[in-house]
Amino acid sequence: MKVKYNRVSTITQSGDRFTMDKDTYDLVLFDKVSGSVSFMERPKGKELSQLIEESKVNEVVVEEFSRLGRNTGDVIRTLEWMEEKGVNVVVRNIGLQSRPNGKKNPIWKMISSVMSSLYEMELENIRERTMVGRQVYVQKGGVLGRPIGSIESDRDFLKKEQSQMILKNLKKGLTIREISKVVDCSSKTVIKVKKLSSVG
Repeated sequence: MKVKYNRVSTITQSGDRFTMDKDTYDLVLFDKVSGSVSFMERPKGKELSQLIEESKVNEVVVEEFSRLGRNTGDVIRTLEWMEEKGVNVVVRNIGLQSRPNGKKNPIWKMISSVMSSLYEMELENIRERTMVGRQVYVQKGGVLGRPIGSIESDRDFLKKEQSQMILKNLKKGLTIREISKVVDCSSKTVIKVKKLSSVG
């Protein structure tokens, strides 16, 4: 089975760019989740992993390495696991395959490690630029947070996708700092979810 795996980081992203891919696949999976979430923890990532475990997949196609994740260690573990299962991974934007014609690609490991590191560094740069941008905005008189007078009930807050992900990780016993990194949110948000849900 040839499977295409697509991922976007947020609900507001539509994934329209994936429509440029006109290849034919047996199955196309689409996750809307942060790249910092481990591949095996994503809804469609789990589905794909199960199919691979059942030896139903021989090729996985992604647009770029960052679709598998933004954490170098996690991406490399995922790629090594797919390699062990005999799955050929195709990265479209650089035209690279892990097992072309069923044979190991000698430069695959080196390039995949370098590319994964670059994507992780890019994510850190984005976070830093966002933080600086917010600081400048506040210094110029801007106000962060929900508009004054807007009301969100605790129940609605806990129903949010991000809150549900935090709850799931709280139940697993992860620390506030670990969850903040995995879900890509502030520690304050994690503490609020923990307090409102009485988990842990």
